Amino acid sequence: MEAPTINRFPNQHLAMIFPVLLIFLRASAAAVASDTLNTGGNITDGETLVSAAGSFTLGFFSPTGVPAKRYLGIWFTASPDAVCWVANRDTPLSNTTSGVLEIAAMGILRLLDGGSGQTTWSSNTTRSAPAVAQLLDTGNLVVREQSGGGDVLWQSFDHPSNTLLAGMRLGMDPQTGAEWSLTSWRAPNDPAPGDCRRALDTRGLPDCVSWQGGVKKYRTGPWNGLWFSGVPEMASYSELFSNEVVVRADEVAYIFNATAGAPFSRLVLSEVGVLQRLAWDPASRVWNIFAQAPRDVCDDYAMCGAFGLCNVNTASTLFCSCIAGFGPVNPSQWSMRESGGGCRRNVPLECGNGTTTDGFMVVRGVKLPDTDNTTVDRSATLDQCRARCFANCSCVAYAAADIRGGGAGSGCVMWMNYLVDVRYVDKGQDLYVRLAKSEFAKEKRMDVARIVLPILASVLALTAACLYLVWICRLRGKATSLFRMIRNNNTNRRY
Repeated sequence: MEAPTINRFPNQHLAMIFPVLLIFLRASAAAVASDTLNTGGNITDGETLVSAAGSFTLGFFSPTGVPAKRYLGIWFTASPDAVCWVANRDTPLSNTTSGVLEIAAMGILRLLDGGSGQTTWSSNTTRSAPAVAQLLDTGNLVVREQSGGGDVLWQSFDHPSNTLLAGMRLGMDPQTGAEWSLTSWRAPNDPAPGDCRRALDTRGLPDCVSWQGGVKKYRTGPWNGLWFSGVPEMASYSELFSNEVVVRADEVAYIFNATAGAPFSRLVLSEVGVLQRLAWDPASRVWNIFAQAPRDVCDDYAMCGAFGLCNVNTASTLFCSCIAGFGPVNPSQWSMRESGGGCRRNVPLECGNGTTTDGFMVVRGVKLPDTDNTTVDRSATLDQCRARCFANCSCVAYAAADIRGGGAGSGCVMWMNYLVDVRYVDKGQDLYVRLAKSEFAKEKRMDVARIVLPILASVLALTAACLYLVWICRLRGKATSLFRMIRNNNTNRRY
């Protein structure tokens, strides 16, 4: 009988199985992606954080056609090309596998080049505390304290790239000077900050403005309580996206939010300064363009110059005219369709030494002018606004600051010295422009002419029609008499 074989390595099979099991466990953990990084944790290139409902993904990516450059970003999980935030815009990683995102013991997010160990980007958290990083279903990456109330130490929503998501802010903190604005990519495949910027101008009434370098290119018109006065179409998609402007001591900001069941939406500033509102269609898996700005030539900032008025339906005059009571500064240039020089008063104002004979003429249905040079009082009535403007010789126009509640509106915004960037829009507001007394007599004569001339033209046309009918009837009468005479002659011949 053979002696039993003694296994000198009882754990030999386990030793062989353990590496395979470890690889399997790692693969399983990667397959069920987490939304959270705990203190001391990290993700490397190829790993991701995915928000709880799977809407957004954070990880490493390369722009189309540039595989050698790696960036840390957040994108829509259903549409990976729709990158909505980039951390290291100015400092791409050149090694396609070396990126590491870690959260340090004191709550600071750091992006490391794994090859060199150098920090290429940091969250620069100002308060140090043990913390966790979490990717929320809003697309916001937040760093929160582990203990206490979980106060937010840092969030990506405070550092926008070229995209505004629901819940993000466009504006500033007047107390600290911190600003939340969009900056375009340098090119479609280069996330580095480009030349175009979108910000909320908080001087006067809040107004969204697009800049190219240091040049103002487009503005929405001031917020009137319901929409930006030059973008009345905002009301058409209010069932999908709510819009609001918050005005507080520590925050002046524009925010949009999606209503329940609404598709994913984003506002994207392109490399050439065009802002598009895009909405995701899950059925066709494409982004539909809901709105775009600028829309037409009248959206070009100061298209018609100071005291000019743009009308997109008057191409025969190259869209520009002067507000009533004003004429071109340079008529010869105006005749050559160069309207940027703007307009000036036909008659000087009569105001000074505490007296004035001036009045106000209403210009209806317009996007209100740039409010950089305004005085605003939200508590005043429109009648009070008129009286204040009337008493100030520098005040050239006034309007309601808020149109909620119907009627003529409430609140007061007064323009000093000049008006610029005015255009006709659907559902536009009333603008009351200061003119000299003599201009109203001209306008009255013009109003009479506008009424009388059409009536006179109608009377003349009716008279001409009547004369024509009389003439036709007389011709027919003569023809009938001639026919009878011929018939009688033929009858006489027969008998």
